[in-house]
Amino acid sequence: MTATTTTATMSPKFLFLLGSLFLFAGIQVRAQDEEGADGIDANAEELCQDRPGDEYFRLNVEGDCRDVVRCTKSGLKQITCPSGLAFDLDKQTCDWKGKVTNCDKLESKSMYRPGVSYEEHHLIDFPDDVILRSEVESLVPAPLTIFVHKLGEVKVEVTVVVDAKWPQPRKVLPILRTDEPVCPEGKLSCGNGECVDKELFCNGKPDCKDESDENACTVETDPNRAPDCDPTQCVLPDCYCSADGTRIPGNIEPTQVPQMITITFNGAVNVDNIDLYEEIFNGQRQNPNGCQIRGTFFVSHKYTNYSAVQDLHRRGHEIAVFSLTHKDDPQYWTQGTYDDWLAEMAGARLIIERFANITDGSIIGMRAPYLRVGGNKQFEMMADQFFVYDASITASLGRVPIWPYTLYFRMPHKCNGNGGNCPSRSHPVWEMVMNELDRRDDPTFDESLPGCHMVDSCSNIQTGEQFARLLRHNFNRHFNSNRAPLGLHFHASWLKSKKEYREELIKFIEEMLARSDVYFVTMVQVIKWMQTPTELSGLRDFQDWKETCDEKGQPYCSLPNACPLTTRELPGETLRLFTCMECPNYYPWLLDPTGDGFTANK
Repeated sequence: MTATTTTATMSPKFLFLLGSLFLFAGIQVRAQDEEGADGIDANAEELCQDRPGDEYFRLNVEGDCRDVVRCTKSGLKQITCPSGLAFDLDKQTCDWKGKVTNCDKLESKSMYRPGVSYEEHHLIDFPDDVILRSEVESLVPAPLTIFVHKLGEVKVEVTVVVDAKWPQPRKVLPILRTDEPVCPEGKLSCGNGECVDKELFCNGKPDCKDESDENACTVETDPNRAPDCDPTQCVLPDCYCSADGTRIPGNIEPTQVPQMITITFNGAVNVDNIDLYEEIFNGQRQNPNGCQIRGTFFVSHKYTNYSAVQDLHRRGHEIAVFSLTHKDDPQYWTQGTYDDWLAEMAGARLIIERFANITDGSIIGMRAPYLRVGGNKQFEMMADQFFVYDASITASLGRVPIWPYTLYFRMPHKCNGNGGNCPSRSHPVWEMVMNELDRRDDPTFDESLPGCHMVDSCSNIQTGEQFARLLRHNFNRHFNSNRAPLGLHFHASWLKSKKEYREELIKFIEEMLARSDVYFVTMVQVIKWMQTPTELSGLRDFQDWKETCDEKGQPYCSLPNACPLTTRELPGETLRLFTCMECPNYYPWLLDPTGDGFTANK
């Protein structure tokens, strides 16, 4: 069967059937040229044809899943994950081996490229009424071609071929620019000439008959997009923007700006990493104003010890949210509805506030799992729920780093990665942009490399010496330009994977603290400085940084409750909730974030 039309996604029924497969026999990649397929043993030039320079892939599926390569001008460059980790092709980073599910694949399926065919072999258990070839074919949308072999009464082997060379259909676009108006004032033209109210464009629901009103909704094309930065209208302390994002707040001279460094951690806080946090933030390391250095913890719910979160907050660290479920499917986050984001983020905050006993309203920041921004729906929820900032959007590596900004006006850089779903509308929310790190070993000599947003996504960093160079080079990039905050964003597992990584980070922190112009601060402290830009000479008495200078009281409890709990939302699982507070009735989850149980009353 030859497909002549295409579609972006498989039907839900087919996805369900694939989810029921008995056997997954792997993926086979064939590099092709005009004369035909040459196989995966082709030379580097053929392997790298039309392949992005920042894509890591495997040459074979043998070994321990640690080795991958990428294409460079000089050929294939290999990197190896640290011992105990494996390379996740879909996430393009090293992760704990037990969490990596694509060790049997050569490259990420999400990276289809022209000139390459992909084959998947599935043995699927079909119901009795779905064994005819025609019926199976009807479940498989183009550009998928299937070859079906009947193996029994209800078992069918399906070979699915995805050929990225096949032409993709062009979405119908609205007619937004014409020499003369084609619609009455306040309306815009759909692709078919139909006139629809401007406010209905890019609202998440098709209103044009050809659905073109939802096909031009990027930061640059949304007809209802936020306006370009207007410094006369965007004034501190509530609004901050600049044309290219590099301008220093308050127009302070760079030599008088403190170099702020934010150390952040994503994920659950528990026995696996509490010792690491205590080692880094040991109470003995002080900023030039005499206050202890602080970090920001984006906390996910499952497996978190809330008594430990409570103690981090007591010691002056910032607690923010990283979602309730941390679902593995990146599309769940990119395509999440308003209610999805509400349940995930507001629900996670409610759980933290209750079981870590944080009652001061200080949980005002969030970060999206996998940095998969949820577009306008995420930020509408944030504004409604009084979240002050997001810390999920990345900015591509550039000559001069970008300062955080508010989203009242259009974001000052391209939507880099993040599933391409950056907010296009105006929102009263700060974006604590993640400037990519320059990961080159020798920036004066090495060829240009794509930057990395999380330190542990800098997959070429294999030794403590390389990590040390990464830290100092990126510090100098920020310090010697506009002194935009330097973000060092981690998963604790990476720092714990090698002792030398921890040692080099601590050595870097202590080296920086020997200076008088470097401060390790939280995300909220960065915002407070930007709202009231203060020169270095006045920072010792900067009151907004003195609020969390001292630890508050003594630990709330020495022996937290270890509550064994279940929930109907996670059948078959018993999870322990560690808290100094009273145990809830059930394990808190999406539909029951308080753990009180589902109400039977209507």
